[in-house]
Amino acid sequence: MPVFQHYARYYDLLYQDKDYPAEIAYITDKITRYQPAAKTILDLGCGTGKHACLLAEKGYDVVGIDFSESMIALAKDRKNQQQSNSQCPVFQQGDIRHLNLNKQFDVVISLFHVFSYLTANEDLTQGFQTVSRHLKPDGLLLFDFWYGPAVLAQLPEIRTKKLADDIIEVQRHARPEIHINDNIVDVNYDLSIRERSTGKIDTIREQHRMRYLFLPEVRHYLQNADLQYLFAEEWLTCCTPSVQTWGVCCGAGHSR
Repeated sequence: MPVFQHYARYYDLLYQDKDYPAEIAYITDKITRYQPAAKTILDLGCGTGKHACLLAEKGYDVVGIDFSESMIALAKDRKNQQQSNSQCPVFQQGDIRHLNLNKQFDVVISLFHVFSYLTANEDLTQGFQTVSRHLKPDGLLLFDFWYGPAVLAQLPEIRTKKLADDIIEVQRHARPEIHINDNIVDVNYDLSIRERSTGKIDTIREQHRMRYLFLPEVRHYLQNADLQYLFAEEWLTCCTPSVQTWGVCCGAGHSR
């Protein structure tokens, strides 16, 4: 079963505490600084489309791509609920390792650690080649990932998260298993979903395999895809990455 096949149904509930307005402000600030004339955005790994829809509301022409058909279905539902006077994003299912839209964009974004899901060297190579293929010569790439020094310093912990809405109650238990010599963390999720009206309980088990990255290898993959490293900083805070920085955002453009 592909990652997020069932998980997609509960994704927005589990991440309702994400500060999407702050994340959009961060993204648009980077775009304004590095690509102020940008009009088009390609969102690789768009999930349920919340970033894409918020960016479209700001006037950007956004195309969202996700491997999960379930995620794309939810993204299309979100688009249909969007105000008609705002720009509407386009969503389609696709594998970011092999994607070719025969179109280039001013900005490519890939958020919420999508590139950390590309765990094999070949997958990362193909992912960055996809970016290079779709990015205009003066375009901007923004992506975030699990930062290796912090992962090794802090080590992943067992975590439990409980959330509810008017219809369901969800409990997610995350049990990580780190593979030090492979730079991989297997996050094993056990979800229990209780339907409030009937008391019926459904359970789901999924494994999310994540690769943590280091800046020298990120620069290597960028260079091999004819992309130029611009910056790396702590996601949202803009601070210099440290062993306390689990998520790092990196910016890049085409080599000149």
